[in-house]
Amino acid sequence: MEKTKVLLVEDDPNLGSLLKEYLDAKGYSTVLAINGKQGYDVFSKDKFGICILDVMMPVKDGITLAKEIRVLDANTPIVFLTAKSMKEDALEGFSVGADDYITKPFSMEELLMRIKAILRRTESKSNKNSDEGEFVIGKYKFDYKHQVLELKGAQHKLTTKEAELLKLLCLHANEVLDRNFALKSIWNDDNYFNGRSMDVYIAKLRKYLKEDESVELINVHGKGFKLLTGE
Repeated sequence: MEKTKVLLVEDDPNLGSLLKEYLDAKGYSTVLAINGKQGYDVFSKDKFGICILDVMMPVKDGITLAKEIRVLDANTPIVFLTAKSMKEDALEGFSVGADDYITKPFSMEELLMRIKAILRRTESKSNKNSDEGEFVIGKYKFDYKHQVLELKGAQHKLTTKEAELLKLLCLHANEVLDRNFALKSIWNDDNYFNGRSMDVYIAKLRKYLKEDESVELINVHGKGFKLLTGE
């Protein structure tokens, strides 16, 4: 069974090393970053099951890092570590998409319990939203596994790239899908030519989805794309 990858961003070297050693011993694969900038660089190049971010850090704080992570990925769970017990701190964390927070000092057993609980919820939600890669987009049904888009019994076979791009849009439905993230995820490179190629695929998907007026695939200037599903 593949280990869950944890991104731990903590500027205290002693606490960071201790947490990494503990989580690794508990069966996780932990990557430690020492500030927000390094944390972002690591996250943008790999996939993680959960992120644990210290709020107060040099170079880039945890709140700013969480906002940037949410641009790249809307679903990876985030837990904040904070030395403050202030309600405002927690509220700000939740407002940028945090799943939980824990106040220092804390026991490692408590952090482990929180991680396990969040991962269980995330897995349950993922299974509910997408059973074997099946999505509902307004009146359309999208079967990613078989690369088929269906409307009122009529089926349209998608190319592999079309299916991959539509799946990514579905996973970020009603949220902005970052353009560079999409390019790196599907084309592995965000160069100019791949960007032009993706624009062609976006235009094709927009054409395929035009039969349902409640569904809209829009460009978000300077950021990326948003699939509005009418929900």
